[in-house]
Amino acid sequence: MKKRKKVLVVLGGLSREREVSLKSGKACIKAIKKLGHYVKTLDPKNKPLNQINKNQTDIIFNALHGKYGEDGIAQSNFEYLRIPYTHSGVISSMNSMDKIISKNIFISNGILTPKFLHLNLIEDSVNLIKSKIIRKKFKLPIVLKPIREGSSIDVNICSNYSKISSSLKILSKNYKEILCEEFIGGQEIQVAVINKKAIGSIELKPKRKFYDYKAKYSKSAKTTHIMPANLSKKNYKKVMKIAERVHKIMGCRGVTRSDFKFYKNKFYLLEINTQPGMTSLSLVPEIAAHIGINFMKLLELILKDASTAK
Repeated sequence: MKKRKKVLVVLGGLSREREVSLKSGKACIKAIKKLGHYVKTLDPKNKPLNQINKNQTDIIFNALHGKYGEDGIAQSNFEYLRIPYTHSGVISSMNSMDKIISKNIFISNGILTPKFLHLNLIEDSVNLIKSKIIRKKFKLPIVLKPIREGSSIDVNICSNYSKISSSLKILSKNYKEILCEEFIGGQEIQVAVINKKAIGSIELKPKRKFYDYKAKYSKSAKTTHIMPANLSKKNYKKVMKIAERVHKIMGCRGVTRSDFKFYKNKFYLLEINTQPGMTSLSLVPEIAAHIGINFMKLLELILKDASTAK
């Protein structure tokens, strides 16, 4: 019989993805209990991470999403406590969450990513920002989005300069800097990697303008999931290899999900997610199930890979 572990599931938190984290965490708690482990929970909104009882915790299952949960901050606390934890470490989490840093890493390693521009909303006026976009020869539509948010929060697709102006004014209320990115059409392709191995690729066909927060987490959005992704055998293998390479380059561990656009026979990497969702509509569990890895087995694999920095 396997030794029962004392697993602390950290969920909820203070980010704008709190509700998603709570859903992911609750699903994980149920599965981890079925695996036979002792489970306790901690919500950083109610109790700080530095108050985790080291003597009563064998493994931390990190079910946090967004700021403070997947940007290296929670991971720093886990490292300080020297308790093995799931998902990626401090540096890989921080770099992957920051879209400017991650895109520069992609480019330096020869991985295609949409053209982008780092915009300062404090120092530059709306007109100056628009002139920068014109000078850089961005074709409309463009994407304006936060640098360090997940779940497509506050992502704006702008098809004209009037929309750019209104989006910049709204974004400037909450952010000092944002990312301007060229909009890539084509297929929405997502790849799951578990313990350095790509396990499958899924295609998404949102009924909405793009795969936004509602398309990700609401059944009413009726996003079509195509598993496996509708790609040629050659291209399917290619995107799987790119995802494995990105996982390695970013220094990730455990499970990640890489988001691509496939357009004119080229794969454009949008981002890598070090804390992919574990809700009933989440993609990693769906991809895993397609190859015979049920939710409990998936959680077992993630727990098995828990560690601290060497």
